[in-house]
Amino acid sequence: MQRKLLIGLFLAPTVIGLGLFTFLPILASVVLAFFSWDIITPPRFVGLENFADIAADPTIRVSFLNTIGFVVVAVTLQLAVALVLAVLVNTRMPGLLKSFFRSVLFFPLVLSAASVSIIMGYLFNENFGLVNHVLNLLGMADVPWLTSTHGAMIVVILVYVWQNFGFSFLLFLGGLSSIPKEVYEAAQVDGATGWKQFWRITFPLVSPTTLVASVMAIISALQIFDQPYVLTRGGPGDSTRTAVMVIYESAFKQLEFGRASAIGIVLTVVIMLVTAVQFRLSRRFVFYG
Repeated sequence: MQRKLLIGLFLAPTVIGLGLFTFLPILASVVLAFFSWDIITPPRFVGLENFADIAADPTIRVSFLNTIGFVVVAVTLQLAVALVLAVLVNTRMPGLLKSFFRSVLFFPLVLSAASVSIIMGYLFNENFGLVNHVLNLLGMADVPWLTSTHGAMIVVILVYVWQNFGFSFLLFLGGLSSIPKEVYEAAQVDGATGWKQFWRITFPLVSPTTLVASVMAIISALQIFDQPYVLTRGGPGDSTRTAVMVIYESAFKQLEFGRASAIGIVLTVVIMLVTAVQFRLSRRFVFYG
């Protein structure tokens, strides 16, 4: 009994914390999705009305389409950049130099997304930004990065990828370091070098890491908020408005907490479905050698 009591005491802070700050809010959000509530007046049961409003609201549809488009481009670019850099850093170089590159490439991830977005907003400013200044030096005209539909999304994607590829980079670096050197030596004996080694050996053997990195990257990208909110406030128009931005605006600007909870549930379901599809496809494309 003393042993069980001691185990319970050690687990209590974590269990209580998860219950109060994770499971209870999730349950409250699910229940709240079926009510209309603005904090001021008592909650009013509306059934599936909030979900019907989601289907009928063009802003929500656009925000989800923006989010999906962003995820496809940003995650693909993030994983590609991370894998290429991991392969380059994993080549034969002094250990001190490897540590330097690991730290430098991972460093953007520890920075605040809001502060990074503010700085990037100045860099991509159409009138006095450094990026357009460099383009002018090259004889090119100013680009309305943050005031045009396509330009704004490009900036959001670039800022997001620059700040988040470091985590995928470390995952790939760990996956590459676990590949036995004997495999590459045998491939060299058979005449496989360069691109053939990467495509026939490195890429298949790092596929489990690719699965983990892609799952985590997609889940994170589907919840993007900081970069588009700070850089563009969802504009111009609704071109960079994302699903989480609509949740924030519904809850804290329009005081429609039931509607915000319903949108959050829909986004959660989308994340679960995408993750399930990834694991389903992994049976065919992931090689556990």
